[in-house]
Amino acid sequence: MSTERKRARTQDQKHFRRQQILDAAEQQFTEVGYEGFSMANLAKLAGVVKGTLYLYFKTREEVFLTLYNQSLVRWSHVFLDQLQDAMTDQDYAKTLYTTALADGSFIPLLTRLEHVIEHNVSVESLIQSKRNFIERVDCIAQATAPVLNLSQAQSLELVKTMGVLLVGASNTDQGPSLEGETIPADVQGLIDSFSSEPIFIKNACRIISGIRADHSATGE
Repeated sequence: MSTERKRARTQDQKHFRRQQILDAAEQQFTEVGYEGFSMANLAKLAGVVKGTLYLYFKTREEVFLTLYNQSLVRWSHVFLDQLQDAMTDQDYAKTLYTTALADGSFIPLLTRLEHVIEHNVSVESLIQSKRNFIERVDCIAQATAPVLNLSQAQSLELVKTMGVLLVGASNTDQGPSLEGETIPADVQGLIDSFSSEPIFIKNACRIISGIRADHSATGE
């Protein structure tokens, strides 16, 4: 859009404008990734002048932090909807992995959260984000406990650990794309063995089993 949209004046208008900016930000992030993202291009996509962006977000990282919070809530609802009674550990781990990876923003933002994004945001934004995280983790832990036959304390420990494992496992997929290339079987086997999905699921099952066996986490 070549001209800036009419200035938002009421609270409802400001809320709507803020969400328009976030929708444009997610679109740009999906198309160009973290490194290619710019506030100038965001302003063009959102149909505002660049200065207007800073009325809503003080830094580029605050845009990313807000997108992360949105993606966390969005992913958690999808994941919770797919939980079933008495799932196997493997089914639980696979569901967590596939739903997290299916959200195009969640994992890419999560992997940069503590190392990059959180270092250039206001304390108020950081506190709000952490509270959002606490609320989501508690909600997921409550739903997980009966599914995996864990206590609430065990389930809370598990959910927190799964986030760390997701970040670590996803880093194994950072190699160059070899799609369409002819790769020797031994080399392809090595590449496949470092794929994030089997690494995540295997280690997630080990963690679930270990936490279940750790009676000190039951609170008894």
